[in-house]
Amino acid sequence: MHTRILLNGTAAAVAARRIRHIIRPVISKEGWNCSAHEVKLLNTSSVTEALPQTITQHLRWIMQKDLLGQDVFLIGPPGPLRRSIAMQYLCAVRAATEGRILVLEGLEKAERNVLPVLNNLLENREMQLEDGRFLMSSQRYDKLLEEHTKEELDAWKIVRVSEDFRVIALGLPVPPYKGNPLDPPLRSRFQARDIYYLPFKDQLEHLYTIGQKVPPERISQLLSCATTLCSQESASLSLPDFPVDNLPSALTLLNLFPMLSAEQLFQRLYPYEAMLGKEGRTAVKGILSRFELTDGKNKPAPTAVVNIEPVSGDHTGQAAVTLKITDENVTFQVPSGTRPIRPPNSSPTFISTPTHSRLLAEMMQSHFVKDICLIGAKGCGKSVIAREFAEMLGYGIEPIMLYQDMTARDLLQQRYTLPNGDTAWRASPLVTAAQEGKLVLLDGIHRVNLGTLAVLSRLLHDRELALYDGTRLLRWDRYQTLKEELQLSDQDLQDRSILPIHPSFRIIALAEPPQVGSIKQQWLGPEILTMFFFHTIKPLAKAEEISVIQSMIPSVPKGAVEQLLHLTHSLRKSNDPTALSLASSLSTRQLLRICRRLSQYPQENIAHAVNKACLSRFLPSLARSSLQKSLTNCSIEEQPDPRAEQDQHYTCTVKDGLLTIGNVSAPVYVPDEKMKIPDVLFYENVQHMMVMQDMLKDFLLGEHLLLVGNQVKAVKMGHILVIDEADKAPTNVTCILKTLVESGEMILADGRRIVSGPSEASGRPNAISMHPDFRMIVLANRPGFPFLGNDFFGALGDIFSCHAVDNPKPQAEFAMLKQYGPDVPDAVLQKLVAAFGELRNMADQGTITYPYSTREVVNIVKHLQKFPDEGLANVVRNVFDFDSYNKDMREVLIGALHKHGIPIGAKPTSVHLAKELPLPDCKMAGYWTINQGGNARRKLLCPTESHQIDIKGPVFLRVQSYPSERHESRSMSFTEEQANWQIPMNEVNIVSDVTTSNDWIYVATCNPVSLYAMKKSGDSVQCIELNDIFPRTTSGVWQPFVSVAALGNPLQGQLVLHEEQGNTLLHLDLVTGAVRRLVLPQDKPEEPVPKTSNWWSNKESQSGYKMCKEFAHKNWLLIYKENGSQLEVVDVLEGQIHTISLPITLKAVFLVAEDRWLLVENQTDRKFLLTKPMHMGAEDTGVCQLHVITEDAVDTGFGTSSGMETSTPQEVSSDQLPNENLSSALGQKIISPNRIFCDTNTYANVIVGFPDLMSPNEVYTFKRPSSITEGRGPDMFFGSSKRTGPAKRLNCVCLLDTNQVVRALPPTQVPLAEIYPKDVKPPMTAAYLEVTDLNSKKIKYIPVPRGSSMSPYTVWISKVSDTDIVMAPLGSGGVVTVDTGGYVRLWETGLDNLQRSLLEWRSMIGSEDGRPVQITIQRDSGLDVSSPKHGKIDTKNAPHVGGNQWAGGTGGRDTAGLGGKGGPYRLDAGHKVYQISQEEKDAVPDEVKRASREMAEKAFKQRLKEIDMSEYDAATYSRFSEAVKRQVHSLRIILDSLQAKGKERQWLRNQALGELDDAKIIDGLTGEKAIYKRRGEQEPELGSPQEKPKRLRLLVDVSGSMYRFNGVDGRLERSMEAVCMVMEALESYEHKFKYDIMGHSGDGFDIELVRCDRVPKNNKERLKVLKTMHAHSQFCMSGDYTLEGTEYAIKELAREEADEHFVIVLSDANLERYGIRPDRFASALTSNPQVNGFAIFIGSLGDQADRLQRTLPAGRSFVAMDTKQIPQILQQIFTSTMLSSA
Repeated sequence: MHTRILLNGTAAAVAARRIRHIIRPVISKEGWNCSAHEVKLLNTSSVTEALPQTITQHLRWIMQKDLLGQDVFLIGPPGPLRRSIAMQYLCAVRAATEGRILVLEGLEKAERNVLPVLNNLLENREMQLEDGRFLMSSQRYDKLLEEHTKEELDAWKIVRVSEDFRVIALGLPVPPYKGNPLDPPLRSRFQARDIYYLPFKDQLEHLYTIGQKVPPERISQLLSCATTLCSQESASLSLPDFPVDNLPSALTLLNLFPMLSAEQLFQRLYPYEAMLGKEGRTAVKGILSRFELTDGKNKPAPTAVVNIEPVSGDHTGQAAVTLKITDENVTFQVPSGTRPIRPPNSSPTFISTPTHSRLLAEMMQSHFVKDICLIGAKGCGKSVIAREFAEMLGYGIEPIMLYQDMTARDLLQQRYTLPNGDTAWRASPLVTAAQEGKLVLLDGIHRVNLGTLAVLSRLLHDRELALYDGTRLLRWDRYQTLKEELQLSDQDLQDRSILPIHPSFRIIALAEPPQVGSIKQQWLGPEILTMFFFHTIKPLAKAEEISVIQSMIPSVPKGAVEQLLHLTHSLRKSNDPTALSLASSLSTRQLLRICRRLSQYPQENIAHAVNKACLSRFLPSLARSSLQKSLTNCSIEEQPDPRAEQDQHYTCTVKDGLLTIGNVSAPVYVPDEKMKIPDVLFYENVQHMMVMQDMLKDFLLGEHLLLVGNQVKAVKMGHILVIDEADKAPTNVTCILKTLVESGEMILADGRRIVSGPSEASGRPNAISMHPDFRMIVLANRPGFPFLGNDFFGALGDIFSCHAVDNPKPQAEFAMLKQYGPDVPDAVLQKLVAAFGELRNMADQGTITYPYSTREVVNIVKHLQKFPDEGLANVVRNVFDFDSYNKDMREVLIGALHKHGIPIGAKPTSVHLAKELPLPDCKMAGYWTINQGGNARRKLLCPTESHQIDIKGPVFLRVQSYPSERHESRSMSFTEEQANWQIPMNEVNIVSDVTTSNDWIYVATCNPVSLYAMKKSGDSVQCIELNDIFPRTTSGVWQPFVSVAALGNPLQGQLVLHEEQGNTLLHLDLVTGAVRRLVLPQDKPEEPVPKTSNWWSNKESQSGYKMCKEFAHKNWLLIYKENGSQLEVVDVLEGQIHTISLPITLKAVFLVAEDRWLLVENQTDRKFLLTKPMHMGAEDTGVCQLHVITEDAVDTGFGTSSGMETSTPQEVSSDQLPNENLSSALGQKIISPNRIFCDTNTYANVIVGFPDLMSPNEVYTFKRPSSITEGRGPDMFFGSSKRTGPAKRLNCVCLLDTNQVVRALPPTQVPLAEIYPKDVKPPMTAAYLEVTDLNSKKIKYIPVPRGSSMSPYTVWISKVSDTDIVMAPLGSGGVVTVDTGGYVRLWETGLDNLQRSLLEWRSMIGSEDGRPVQITIQRDSGLDVSSPKHGKIDTKNAPHVGGNQWAGGTGGRDTAGLGGKGGPYRLDAGHKVYQISQEEKDAVPDEVKRASREMAEKAFKQRLKEIDMSEYDAATYSRFSEAVKRQVHSLRIILDSLQAKGKERQWLRNQALGELDDAKIIDGLTGEKAIYKRRGEQEPELGSPQEKPKRLRLLVDVSGSMYRFNGVDGRLERSMEAVCMVMEALESYEHKFKYDIMGHSGDGFDIELVRCDRVPKNNKERLKVLKTMHAHSQFCMSGDYTLEGTEYAIKELAREEADEHFVIVLSDANLERYGIRPDRFASALTSNPQVNGFAIFIGSLGDQADRLQRTLPAGRSFVAMDTKQIPQILQQIFTSTMLSSA
């Protein structure tokens, strides 16, 4: 693998010797005499002038990476900005250090197998050089130096790499721009920074300073127009980016010629007429008129160059040019050449026409600011005009013909051999022209490779160039500055290889217009647009062309010219592409040639001349007949040639030194050396004498890699040979290793032979014995996309012992990252590990193409460790900026990062916590007195009895695990909500309860009865369905209601489920799936409920059983029946039930402590305290005692008492508030037992002393203004409330640690007017969480968003809860809510927790990224931009700040003024300017966004009109198309890379020019000329068969079952999406893949949907296919023809000739229903080895599909139960099978 490095363009350009120049900055501390000067040398541009904020921030970031020792990659749109930022950094910062920076530009132009040589240099600062030296990192070198001397290291050829060496790479994002995508191993070694154009406002400021004479609104309009053409919308219309970097040059011109039309100027920057198709032209014209730039008609253009004269004095090299614009003359100075200047219209050979005069005048203007590119058809006079232009300005011309395989080296410097055999560098004509100040004509830039042209971008933008031999060419002014600064003479600088570029040097490029629609000929892309100003040469008008011809050839017959031009112009005006292609053959040049001939031989026929010019003999018949028709139309008759009959007289004679063929004679040349004249036996025939023959070009064969040098040393000495990036070499090269590894033998290029051992080597002089310790370690990337390598493993994997190196597992990765970033918070590392884990999963599935590696996470962590204030959201850009230009990829990435809580894109100000309202004062309301025994009151004793629990079971049920899409909620703004996810449940199911235990959340549902368990931070949900276990009641409709309790140690992870209607108790073990029923004693069969009185519709809601689970963690529960008089204590651990009989009927029970329970009597609401012994069933049990609680109001002192209504508690805490919380709540220092008691009249009550103290307990109340009404208020779902009874779930939680009570309330019970401003509509919510905070004395209402799905059983839902959610406490400072549709949300309510989280969140975002690096007063106005306007004029001219009203104000929005945002232009009324903060300034004006959107919409409607598609149809189609957009995109990327791989360039050997081939050095000494090699595309071997496309048939199920079950699992829609994906992804790849789509249903097995010779071309045709599928499955007969369809498709396809054959069957898995056995289907799929058959099952009843998959051959079948996976599976099939063999 040759060590080749790329810099600026193609690989050939750089080759091995370039390494020296790369190494020089790597190793030198000395460099060329003076390294600090060296840096100055590079950068004399000053950084002192104020830089825009954006650039300052880029520089700061590069400095951070520099400090971290990381290499950077500046990625962004074409233009000089990235390079100038890199250079500014070198100038400002690195001038102080000694190490050098290597700037690699144009990495996307490099071929994939060229760059790997850099990988080790980037990663470890190590590199093996071709001359045997080894570069070593400074740390390793210094360690070795401790043990060895420098002389020893020098002897080993080890070279130290400077610790200050860094690499800055500059590249374009691919896609959307042309080039090769970056190889992942290379990409992962760089830190990326997206360098986009400067923000709109900064650009505007800059342009205002340049164009001071230009009206501000014109500048603003031009910039708005340019920005619109760089928007996402314009990219979607395939419009190339506007060259924003050329606007300053354009404004310089506009400043000089204020009368110049903006439209004409725009055409020079962006020649849309020449480069875009009809749709593009319409879009651009629309934008121009939108921004009022269509002034081309009414503004004058310069008509002619009146005069040119040299400027004397200081301005040598300048010419004063006078242009005529309408009636006035404008004079200005432009650079001129070194020759005498020639006045216009004085050339004898140039015939001037008004068109050309105008063009030359316009070129003079452009010449003032920029290099020029002339675009015009072949032979229209480009070269003539360029020469005339040069002569007028006294320029010497250096014409350079460009050709397709030209390399950067051909353009800049070439090797040549000196007479003594040494080789040296020779400057190319371009370089000498630059030094001498000539005008270079680059003829044919449309032909040359873009990579080669990129070499010139620095010369064109900066007038600087670095050559291969180390010479630097500097811009004239910088060269002079350098001379003065360093006090050096020209000779001194020349000795240091620094030369100036002449200030007059200019380039004119000549090109043919791009062919619209053609991929190859669309050469005019965004990169070239930034390099030149463009002038289009249109064909001459007929009159002008006649005058040119007659002036050039006076003797030509007039009639003939008239006829010729009539024909030519009729062809040029035609819309027929055939006619237009014929017209291109009749260019002005060709017409002149015909006319010259006609003037010499007037008797010749015009038709004959035209046929000859168009080579009509070889035209296709259609074009030929079209030409004949045009000739006839123009009355040009083809007369028979009178000489045709005397063919026999058409002879060749030589007489008296004259050669005569036919009737044409020429003198015979007399040569000096006769021997070189060929002597050929030739038998004459007329035809051969008239015909020229082309020669076949040689085709060249590649050569093997040579294992010489250090590799041989490794074999000899027994070292380990490490071969890196083995997959980048062609497999035929790496196969050379096979014999070495297998048999230990190998023949070297110099004739020596490696043999396996000393015995083999003895007596053989040329043998090298292999050392027994010699081993080889080969490193290669995995095959396949996106690694862009060859399948090394496939070719040679079996001869090595192979090890797959994968990314580390999450825990291992976390531990490793902790070592790199010991100070980085664990939460941040966890988020990173999770996010990158997800991205790698996506890469494995093929959703994204780039496999993010551990290296990238490590770099992020290193950055966070060194710069802890930088937010994570910012730092991840170092990796993801590579993808910022790929919209789909960006959406996927942002989604994945947000999902894991990395707030990329959030602002530190986006904190949206709920508004806090004050809590009413705490008042003492009365006392609770617990009446103990004694004479006055009876002691109420309650008998208890105990039983063993009767256990039925266990039954083992399946515990299924589903992935859950957990999303962190704080991705864009900070709220109380932490995370959310959807439980994967059926949409008719209803959540009835939620409970938590440690980090686990358990959710019970009741339709069907199921239990879901999930970890707070997990990514999967376990589910167990229990519907079959619950006994049904005999009533008509049974609507169960389930509660769940989580048990504690030692039964951790086990649960009890209680169904309240039938009082069924189940014990579940989620680990084993064991379900046991605990039979309660009163489980007697009940009387059947009469059907008429369904229990939920009764006013007196039928009483159910309740479970109290406050102490479930102690493994006991309490169950009671409403209106009953018994308590059942279920001790799960002991397996006992204790029944306590009570003398009262119960309404509610609250377990306020383990041995004290608060009972509420039915109807009277009287309260009792039941005290019981701690351990029931112990021998010394006393009985349970019941104590009456008396509630007394506080005496207010006037004989009245403040009322203390008795109310049923909603919730009583089962533990006490900590003392500090109690003191804080009551506002006094107090230590006492206490309980929080919640009811509907108060926010909270605190009962001090209860339940432990018998003395009167004080009740403190926070009273509500109005009490909460139970039951739902009017609701969008229910209208008026359907029930009066209370709901089963009261949703009230006491959080004792944070001193809060959290309730879920319906919106009707919430003071919305106090929370939201008048003009804000409250959001749609499922409920509000009312958080009463007794510490801060505040209440807040947090909205809980409404779920996406809602069960239709609304009455059933309404009895679960007053709101649509159920709630449970989670941890110490938060709650979890689950809405009835199964959407789980985690909330943080505790103030301390929120503050801690907010700090973490803010530190993840980092301090304000937009902070200026200078000090300015920042204030974010928080106002948005409406539409721009001028504003009112204030007659008093008082200063105005903001307010969206006055013109000429400062800091406002939308009106014209200074320093504001979004106004149409500037208006200065002379006041001090108030600045808006940077972030607001960077925003693009809305006007521009709107224009972009309108442009896209207009183009979309136009496109619909063209294909005659209604907007309704378009919307229908986009539903399918949008669903698979991402997969289509990534599949197309893969197909593109496959195509690129087929066109890989190789070294072509035995060339007469190019780069010296090391293997041919000896041949060169012997005089052989073909000793060079160059890069080029390898031509296919002669006679090799043409590559055939791959053949694919998609067989889709369009049977009735697809339509019938579509409502259940959307199978038909998914199948339609899959078809849509195939049609869209394979569009325009017809030459690679021939596909058709067939359907099968009960109607037959060969229903044609898409024919392979008529594939749908646009959205309308594709929609028709989808509609056909839908209609067919709706109306077809039932039945299944999967088997027949598969067999038929495979048989049919096998007959066709193709590269490979594929049949993909989409079907549901219900083959059994039709009696089709799986093995029959398997044999059908594999019936023909030529055809690869695959099955995708998209519907299944039970586990049919899984069973079927097991019986089918491995890898041939896929199950897509979540049918969204189909596109993914198709992608897998394409990538794994189609592409592995490609």
